[in-house]
Amino acid sequence: MNDSVLHDLAALDGALYAAVAATDTPALDAGLRRLSHAANHSKINLSVAAALALVPGRCRRAGLLGAAAVGVASFSANLLGKQLVRRPRPDREAAQVHVDRHVPMPTSASFPSGHTASAFALATVVGAVLPVAAAPLGLLACAVGYSRVHTGVHYPGDVVAGALLGSSCGMAVLAVGRKVGAGRVG
Repeated sequence: MNDSVLHDLAALDGALYAAVAATDTPALDAGLRRLSHAANHSKINLSVAAALALVPGRCRRAGLLGAAAVGVASFSANLLGKQLVRRPRPDREAAQVHVDRHVPMPTSASFPSGHTASAFALATVVGAVLPVAAAPLGLLACAVGYSRVHTGVHYPGDVVAGALLGSSCGMAVLAVGRKVGAGRVG
């Protein structure tokens, strides 16, 4: 990508972040702050995966593959992506993100969003194995991603990258799961 395209994308990312920060949403602030906090350390994702893994059949498979996808996405986002890109976190004070939205500002790099990557990895895998869960988990993943921008700890581009990374990790885990499942002797 040439420098002018990267500059324009960064400008768009900053403008979207500022627009979210400037939009008054007092009815949403507390709920999105709680959701963002609840998604720390993949607590929501791993809880869903564990609950599914307790149910025999396709639910168990969805839960086990979902947990694996969350692990792969978390590793990819937090130990690879953030270390390679090292994008600074947004300055939410300069953007005047309302204090009622604040969650603790992480000390890690901003790009990509690990919360979003993990949520999309789970949604991708579980949705493929249990199609009835695709829409609710997809909506949850989108809400987790948006909550990270709403609370001021990520730029929208970090969340988009996290969603793409998480979905890709989920697809990779599904592909490996199919190969491992096909190699089993009945």
